Amino acid sequence: MAKGVCKSTMKKRGKKYVAATKKIDSNMVQDFREALSSALETSHVAFDETVDVAVRLGVDPRHADQMVRGSVMLPNGTGKEVRVLVFAKGEKENEAKEAGGDFVGNDDLLEKIKGGWLGFDKAVATPDMMSAVGRMGKILGPRGLMPNAKTGTVTFDVARAVKDLKAGKIDFRVERAGIVHAPVGKVSFGVEKLLENLASFLETIIRLKPASSKGTYLKSISVSTTMGPGIKIDPAYVKTILK
Repeated sequence: MAKGVCKSTMKKRGKKYVAATKKIDSNMVQDFREALSSALETSHVAFDETVDVAVRLGVDPRHADQMVRGSVMLPNGTGKEVRVLVFAKGEKENEAKEAGGDFVGNDDLLEKIKGGWLGFDKAVATPDMMSAVGRMGKILGPRGLMPNAKTGTVTFDVARAVKDLKAGKIDFRVERAGIVHAPVGKVSFGVEKLLENLASFLETIIRLKPASSKGTYLKSISVSTTMGPGIKIDPAYVKTILK
Protein backbone atom coordinates (compact mmCIF):
# COMPACT_ATOMS: atom_id res chain seq x y z
CA MET A 1 0.00 0.00 0.00
CA ALA A 2 1.28 3.48 -0.81
CA LYS A 3 2.42 5.41 2.22
CA GLY A 4 0.03 7.98 3.63
CA VAL A 5 -3.13 6.26 2.35
CA CYS A 6 -5.23 4.84 5.19
CA LYS A 7 -6.92 1.42 4.95
CA SER A 8 -10.43 2.80 5.44
CA THR A 9 -9.97 5.14 2.48
CA MET A 10 -8.61 2.35 0.29
CA LYS A 11 -11.66 0.16 1.03
CA LYS A 12 -13.95 2.84 -0.38
CA ARG A 13 -12.00 3.03 -3.65
CA GLY A 14 -12.33 0.77 -6.69
CA LYS A 15 -9.81 -1.96 -7.46
CA LYS A 16 -8.28 0.01 -10.33
CA TYR A 17 -7.72 3.08 -8.13
CA VAL A 18 -6.10 0.92 -5.46
CA ALA A 19 -3.85 -0.67 -8.08
CA ALA A 20 -2.89 2.74 -9.43
CA THR A 21 -2.13 4.06 -5.95
CA LYS A 22 0.20 1.15 -5.26
CA LYS A 23 2.35 2.28 -8.17
CA ILE A 24 3.42 5.45 -6.39
CA ASP A 25 4.71 6.56 -3.02
CA SER A 26 2.38 9.36 -1.88
CA ASN A 27 5.17 10.83 0.26
CA MET A 28 7.66 11.04 -2.62
CA VAL A 29 8.35 14.50 -4.01
CA GLN A 30 9.28 14.46 -7.69
CA ASP A 31 10.16 16.92 -10.44
CA PHE A 32 7.54 17.94 -13.00
CA ARG A 33 8.45 15.47 -15.71
CA GLU A 34 8.59 12.52 -13.29
CA ALA A 35 5.34 13.53 -11.62
CA LEU A 36 3.46 13.88 -14.90
CA SER A 37 4.84 10.57 -16.15
CA SER A 38 3.68 8.91 -12.93
CA ALA A 39 0.24 10.53 -13.22
CA LEU A 40 -0.20 9.28 -16.77
CA GLU A 41 0.92 5.79 -15.77
CA THR A 42 -1.75 5.66 -13.05
CA SER A 43 -4.55 6.54 -15.50
CA HIS A 44 -6.82 3.51 -15.33
CA VAL A 45 -10.21 4.42 -16.82
CA ALA A 46 -11.69 4.18 -20.31
CA PHE A 47 -12.20 7.94 -20.85
CA ASP A 48 -9.54 10.59 -21.47
CA GLU A 49 -8.96 11.91 -17.95
CA THR A 50 -8.26 15.54 -17.17
CA VAL A 51 -4.90 16.32 -15.57
CA ASP A 52 -5.23 18.82 -12.72
CA VAL A 53 -2.69 20.82 -10.74
CA ALA A 54 -3.12 22.00 -7.15
CA VAL A 55 -0.85 24.72 -5.79
CA ARG A 56 -0.84 25.73 -2.12
CA LEU A 57 0.19 29.35 -1.79
CA GLY A 58 1.60 31.31 1.11
CA VAL A 59 -1.32 33.74 1.17
CA ASP A 60 -4.33 34.40 3.36
CA PRO A 61 -7.34 34.86 1.03
CA ARG A 62 -9.33 36.39 3.91
CA HIS A 63 -7.37 39.57 3.23
CA ALA A 64 -8.31 41.33 -0.01
CA ASP A 65 -4.70 42.29 -0.71
CA GLN A 66 -3.68 38.61 -0.71
CA MET A 67 -6.32 37.35 -3.11
CA VAL A 68 -4.81 35.57 -6.12
CA ARG A 69 -7.16 35.48 -9.07
CA GLY A 70 -6.68 35.59 -12.80
CA SER A 71 -6.72 33.75 -16.09
CA VAL A 72 -4.18 32.18 -18.43
CA MET A 73 -4.17 30.96 -22.00
CA LEU A 74 -2.89 27.40 -22.05
CA PRO A 75 -0.74 26.99 -25.21
CA ASN A 76 -2.17 23.53 -25.90
CA GLY A 77 -5.71 24.20 -24.72
CA THR A 78 -7.58 22.11 -22.17
CA GLY A 79 -8.71 19.30 -24.44
CA LYS A 80 -12.29 20.09 -23.55
CA GLU A 81 -14.98 21.55 -25.77
CA VAL A 82 -16.10 24.75 -24.03
CA ARG A 83 -19.69 25.94 -24.45
CA VAL A 84 -19.63 29.74 -24.25
CA LEU A 85 -22.67 31.88 -23.46
CA VAL A 86 -22.61 35.59 -24.29
CA PHE A 87 -24.90 38.26 -22.84
CA ALA A 88 -24.97 41.04 -25.42
CA LYS A 89 -27.24 43.30 -27.44
CA GLY A 90 -27.41 44.52 -31.02
CA GLU A 91 -24.18 44.51 -33.00
CA LYS A 92 -22.31 42.71 -30.21
CA GLU A 93 -24.72 39.77 -30.51
CA ASN A 94 -23.71 39.32 -34.13
CA GLU A 95 -20.01 39.59 -33.26
CA ALA A 96 -20.37 36.91 -30.59
CA LYS A 97 -22.20 34.55 -32.94
CA GLU A 98 -19.62 35.01 -35.70
CA ALA A 99 -16.83 34.29 -33.19
CA GLY A 100 -18.41 30.95 -32.27
CA GLY A 101 -20.52 31.78 -29.23
CA ASP A 102 -22.78 28.80 -28.49
CA PHE A 103 -25.56 30.77 -26.82
CA VAL A 104 -25.96 34.49 -27.50
CA GLY A 105 -28.70 36.80 -26.27
CA ASN A 106 -29.82 38.98 -23.37
CA ASP A 107 -33.16 38.94 -21.57
CA ASP A 108 -34.14 35.63 -23.16
CA LEU A 109 -31.06 33.91 -21.73
CA LEU A 110 -31.53 35.53 -18.33
CA GLU A 111 -35.07 34.15 -18.14
CA LYS A 112 -33.87 30.72 -19.20
CA ILE A 113 -31.21 30.70 -16.46
CA LYS A 114 -33.72 31.94 -13.91
CA GLY A 115 -35.79 28.88 -14.83
CA GLY A 116 -32.92 26.55 -13.97
CA TRP A 117 -31.06 26.10 -17.25
CA LEU A 118 -27.26 26.05 -16.99
CA GLY A 119 -26.17 24.27 -20.16
CA PHE A 120 -22.91 26.21 -20.67
CA ASP A 121 -19.36 26.21 -19.31
CA LYS A 122 -18.32 29.88 -19.49
CA ALA A 123 -20.15 33.19 -19.69
CA VAL A 124 -19.16 36.50 -21.25
CA ALA A 125 -21.05 39.78 -20.94
CA THR A 126 -20.74 43.26 -22.35
CA PRO A 127 -20.47 45.94 -19.62
CA ASP A 128 -23.93 47.35 -20.45
CA MET A 129 -25.47 43.96 -19.63
CA MET A 130 -23.92 43.59 -16.18
CA SER A 131 -26.64 45.37 -14.24
CA ALA A 132 -29.09 42.69 -15.39
CA VAL A 133 -26.60 39.80 -15.27
CA GLY A 134 -25.58 40.81 -11.75
CA ARG A 135 -29.05 39.91 -10.53
CA MET A 136 -28.23 36.31 -11.42
CA GLY A 137 -25.30 36.36 -8.98
CA LYS A 138 -26.79 33.83 -6.57
CA ILE A 139 -27.19 31.35 -9.42
CA LEU A 140 -24.05 32.00 -11.47
CA GLY A 141 -21.59 32.98 -8.73
CA PRO A 142 -21.41 29.70 -6.76
CA ARG A 143 -20.93 27.78 -10.01
CA GLY A 144 -18.10 29.97 -11.25
CA LEU A 145 -20.17 31.18 -14.19
CA MET A 146 -20.43 34.89 -13.38
CA PRO A 147 -18.64 37.11 -15.94
CA ASN A 148 -15.85 39.14 -14.36
CA ALA A 149 -13.78 42.03 -15.68
CA LYS A 150 -10.64 40.71 -13.94
CA THR A 151 -10.72 37.55 -16.06
CA GLY A 152 -11.61 39.35 -19.27
CA THR A 153 -15.17 38.05 -19.47
CA VAL A 154 -16.82 41.45 -19.02
CA THR A 155 -15.82 43.24 -22.21
CA PHE A 156 -17.09 44.84 -25.39
CA ASP A 157 -14.53 42.76 -27.30
CA VAL A 158 -16.80 39.72 -27.16
CA ALA A 159 -15.27 38.10 -30.25
CA ARG A 160 -11.84 37.88 -28.65
CA ALA A 161 -13.29 36.69 -25.33
CA VAL A 162 -15.19 33.86 -27.05
CA LYS A 163 -12.19 32.78 -29.13
CA ASP A 164 -9.86 32.82 -26.11
CA LEU A 165 -12.20 30.68 -24.01
CA LYS A 166 -12.63 28.16 -26.78
CA ALA A 167 -8.88 28.07 -27.45
CA GLY A 168 -7.96 27.13 -23.87
CA LYS A 169 -8.17 30.17 -21.61
CA ILE A 170 -8.87 29.14 -18.01
CA ASP A 171 -9.81 31.16 -14.94
CA PHE A 172 -8.53 30.41 -11.46
CA ARG A 173 -8.96 31.72 -7.95
CA VAL A 174 -7.32 30.84 -4.67
CA GLU A 175 -9.62 29.02 -2.24
CA ARG A 176 -10.03 29.72 1.46
CA ALA A 177 -7.36 27.17 2.31
CA GLY A 178 -4.85 29.00 0.11
CA ILE A 179 -5.00 26.42 -2.70
CA VAL A 180 -5.44 27.06 -6.42
CA HIS A 181 -6.82 24.23 -8.56
CA ALA A 182 -6.70 24.22 -12.36
CA PRO A 183 -6.98 21.79 -15.29
CA VAL A 184 -3.87 21.69 -17.47
CA GLY A 185 -4.95 19.26 -20.19
CA LYS A 186 -5.84 15.64 -20.85
CA VAL A 187 -3.96 12.38 -20.38
CA SER A 188 -3.85 12.05 -24.18
CA PHE A 189 -1.75 15.23 -24.42
CA GLY A 190 1.35 13.42 -23.21
CA VAL A 191 4.06 14.79 -20.93
CA GLU A 192 5.52 17.48 -23.22
CA LYS A 193 2.26 19.34 -23.93
CA LEU A 194 1.25 19.08 -20.27
CA LEU A 195 4.61 20.55 -19.25
CA GLU A 196 4.05 23.51 -21.58
CA ASN A 197 0.60 24.15 -20.10
CA LEU A 198 1.90 23.81 -16.55
CA ALA A 199 4.70 26.28 -17.27
CA SER A 200 2.23 28.90 -18.54
CA PHE A 201 -0.04 28.40 -15.54
CA LEU A 202 2.75 28.61 -12.95
CA GLU A 203 4.34 31.61 -14.65
CA THR A 204 1.02 33.44 -14.28
CA ILE A 205 0.63 32.37 -10.64
CA ILE A 206 4.11 33.69 -9.84
CA ARG A 207 3.45 36.96 -11.66
CA LEU A 208 0.31 37.48 -9.56
CA LYS A 209 2.13 37.11 -6.23
CA PRO A 210 0.66 39.75 -3.87
CA ALA A 211 3.14 42.31 -2.53
CA SER A 212 1.77 41.61 0.96
CA SER A 213 2.60 37.88 0.76
CA LYS A 214 5.58 37.17 3.00
CA GLY A 215 7.74 34.07 3.30
CA THR A 216 7.44 31.10 0.94
CA TYR A 217 4.91 31.76 -1.83
CA LEU A 218 4.77 28.36 -3.57
CA LYS A 219 4.34 26.04 -0.60
CA SER A 220 3.40 22.81 -2.35
CA ILE A 221 2.40 21.52 -5.78
CA SER A 222 0.73 18.29 -6.83
CA VAL A 223 -0.71 16.85 -10.03
CA SER A 224 -3.37 14.20 -10.53
CA THR A 225 -5.67 12.72 -13.12
CA THR A 226 -9.45 12.85 -12.66
CA MET A 227 -9.61 9.44 -10.99
CA GLY A 228 -6.00 9.14 -9.85
CA PRO A 229 -4.04 9.92 -6.67
CA GLY A 230 -2.18 13.20 -6.14
CA ILE A 231 1.54 13.19 -6.90
CA LYS A 232 3.71 15.73 -5.13
CA ILE A 233 6.18 18.00 -6.91
CA ASP A 234 9.03 19.90 -5.29
CA PRO A 235 8.31 23.65 -5.85
CA ALA A 236 12.07 24.14 -6.25
CA TYR A 237 11.74 22.59 -9.72
CA VAL A 238 9.47 25.41 -10.97
CA LYS A 239 12.45 27.36 -12.29
CA THR A 240 13.42 24.41 -14.52
CA ILE A 241 10.19 24.52 -16.54
CA LEU A 242 10.02 28.31 -16.77
CA LYS A 243 13.27 28.58 -18.76
